Amino acid sequence: MDSLITAAGRALAAGDPLGALNRVALRDDASALALRGIAMAQLGDFVRAKALLRKAARAFGPKEPVARARCVVAEAEIALASRDLAWPTKALHAARTILEQHGDLANAAHARYLGVRRHLLIGELEAAEAALADLDPAPFPPALRAAHELMVAGIALRRLRTRQARTALTRAHHAARQAGIPALTAEVASAFNLLRTPAARLIARGVEHPLLLSEVEALLASNAFIIDACRHVVRDARASVSLATRPVLFALARALGEAWPGDVSRDALVAKAFGAKHADDSHRARLRVEIGRLRRMIGKLAEVSATKDGFALVPPRARDVVILARPVEERHAAVLAFLADGESWSSSALALALRTSQRSVQRALDALAATGKVQSFGHGRARRWTTPPLPGFTTTLLLPAPDLIG
Repeated sequence: MDSLITAAGRALAAGDPLGALNRVALRDDASALALRGIAMAQLGDFVRAKALLRKAARAFGPKEPVARARCVVAEAEIALASRDLAWPTKALHAARTILEQHGDLANAAHARYLGVRRHLLIGELEAAEAALADLDPAPFPPALRAAHELMVAGIALRRLRTRQARTALTRAHHAARQAGIPALTAEVASAFNLLRTPAARLIARGVEHPLLLSEVEALLASNAFIIDACRHVVRDARASVSLATRPVLFALARALGEAWPGDVSRDALVAKAFGAKHADDSHRARLRVEIGRLRRMIGKLAEVSATKDGFALVPPRARDVVILARPVEERHAAVLAFLADGESWSSSALALALRTSQRSVQRALDALAATGKVQSFGHGRARRWTTPPLPGFTTTLLLPAPDLIG
């Protein structure tokens, strides 16, 4: 490999794409094309970067499998950065296998980390944990060690294991400083910020206040009876019941929880659960049916007692009843939660992450665009959606159950 290619590669490894382009911008050999593609990706021109990497892979040919595999890994990283979550993961796995077979363990590990990041984006925590389980980052260069710790922290944050996340992020910070890559240092700092900003709201006895992730973790471990509006679950210290597929029952449970230790009138429950402005006999009959279903669903955790005016929640073991709510509650909150990471998403990627139809996501995006909350650029399959990050809030607990996008 000639000196210019070597120097350009070192510049890219140090996060200096302009320095790399200064050395190879006018060259069209396979190695230069690959380096130019990676440089363009670091500069944010993903379309040009992808075209250059594909051209480089063709130029390398079948006699250079390692170089071609590296191009595939770089293209996979571009797909992840541009939120092209439908990019073929089998190609990434095949490239990783080739790299491992030829002893390029660092790039093989990088390929694995890309797979882990994709799992995290679409909520596949078990798959992400399995991919990291047998990988020892100790022999890797600092940048890869930082990436490993960021993945460990990402899983811990989503599991609400804040102490484990903080420890991993501290290790990532030290590794990023050793690597000397500003973008990597900024990514670690952004992850640290998730621990210092409100992640949810606590509502109890008519008063609400924000909670950090560590405070959410402590609340879930307490003796309180919790109506979790982030995941649509009712829980206490011993057990939990999911109402994610029963929105009417959850609406009733939340209304009763917000009024605890008092009761809620029948007319108010009808309005909360059914959206009726005026309750009639049919609404009250339906309310009795739904209250009976709620009693059966949460009977092991709490009773729903009839009162003179309506119904009241009576949790026998809990000392307090609280509502755990998202920082921002509005229609299409799940779509906003994904867009709040500041990246550009396609509607197909959002549909994959939310596990719903692309048409449902498109309707939500159109409604949000009409109110100025999101904006798009590009046309057709290249269209992407974005929104400014929510000020002062982490998005970790803004991600509700996948079927709750509306």
